[in-house]
Amino acid sequence: MRNKTRLNNVLKDSLLELLGKRLNFSAAICDRHGQGESHHPGMAPEAVAFARSTEEVSAIMRLCDEHNCPVVPFGTGTSLEGHVAAVAGGLCIDLSEMADILEVNDEDLDCKVQAGVTRKQVNQHLRDTGLFFPIDPGADASLGGMAATRASGTNAVRYGTMRDNVLGLTAVMADGKIVKTGGRARKSSAGYDLTRMLVGSEGTLGIITELQLKLYGIPEAISSAVCSFESLEAAVNAVMLIVQSGIPVARIELLDDVQMDAVNRYSKLNYAVAPTLFFEFHGTEASVAEMAERVGEIVHDYGGGDFQWASRQEDRNKLWQARHDAYYAGISLRTGCQGWPTDVCVPVSQLAACILETRRLIDEANLIAPIVGHVGDGNFHVLFIVDTENEDEMERAAKVNTAMVEMAIGFEGTCTGEHGVGLGKKKYLVREHGENAVGVMRAIKQALDPKGLLNPGKIVPEL
Repeated sequence: MRNKTRLNNVLKDSLLELLGKRLNFSAAICDRHGQGESHHPGMAPEAVAFARSTEEVSAIMRLCDEHNCPVVPFGTGTSLEGHVAAVAGGLCIDLSEMADILEVNDEDLDCKVQAGVTRKQVNQHLRDTGLFFPIDPGADASLGGMAATRASGTNAVRYGTMRDNVLGLTAVMADGKIVKTGGRARKSSAGYDLTRMLVGSEGTLGIITELQLKLYGIPEAISSAVCSFESLEAAVNAVMLIVQSGIPVARIELLDDVQMDAVNRYSKLNYAVAPTLFFEFHGTEASVAEMAERVGEIVHDYGGGDFQWASRQEDRNKLWQARHDAYYAGISLRTGCQGWPTDVCVPVSQLAACILETRRLIDEANLIAPIVGHVGDGNFHVLFIVDTENEDEMERAAKVNTAMVEMAIGFEGTCTGEHGVGLGKKKYLVREHGENAVGVMRAIKQALDPKGLLNPGKIVPEL
């Protein structure tokens, strides 16, 4: 339940002295900062502070600590599980103006950026260096937000997630102290791994303000392909064998027939309305050709059609933009309805069973819900297209969502592969990790944020 207003007049005056016009009380701005891209109800903060430096975030947090004011960090607002809802009121700290790329170390393949830099901005900056940052969740999210939610995306099967690609970071803690973790070395055995603790903490343990990121060389050759299948089962089984064969495909994306219909309509394409795999291969000309040949043999064995290739950059961009637009394409299937995106991740050997049963449950519940997935690492998404005013429909969607999550956990998977916990998934944490492990999470939260000021109500379920 939302607490009473805690942004008192003394704190307001102190923040105004610090920030001037960059402290905003507009109802429209506050509403925008209390709502991500999900069905979860928005909860607006009482004011939004636009910070421009780590030192400024530190000064804001010291004031909020002094006045017991809750704080919610905000990047671009693309989160999907209610992460930015100000459930206790208070202040939102918007980091979007912290958008400087501080250094690029070409020889060591790393860079340092402020938290408000987006993934597209960093890759645009790197375009003449021959390097790129590969984590691609689809939305042009801020890198600070991507680290906070431990984002993943289409390239994770080859390049890993944000957990694997953040070398170090700077964070402001609940009392305003500035902490620097990690460094530029590719490995370290020095002390607790504070970097990994803060990556994925969703703003509940500290506010990430700077990141040291791994970079990669742009491959000599990149080629993308699309292939349709007669059945969802055949497509998923092909993915499982490709992964188990150790073929280092950069991307393997699954779109079911419902999603392909939506993509065709929204992005003005003419692919077959059938379960479809999107592939991308990175490497030398020879290695890309070899990978494509091996994947093509497996696809053929499972009844897949011929590859439709996209080797030119503009064609690849069009193809992957269509994949990234899947969320908006799905929503467009029903006028006046909202999207309820959810995800799970399972061991690859259990992928077919989990996806097929989920599809059956969706159809049985008479719901419109496309399935897409970064299936190379066992992660898939369901987008329920729902009328949020229809209680029966929302209840049916909730039952399918719970069944899918319970099934994934039963397969020794997870309730969320990349969306994060936020408000939406925290009720499943004890089921997935056990009460003892969740108790350790509570103890860490209590130790680092004893007043409960940082993004309250998220991740850790209340006792």
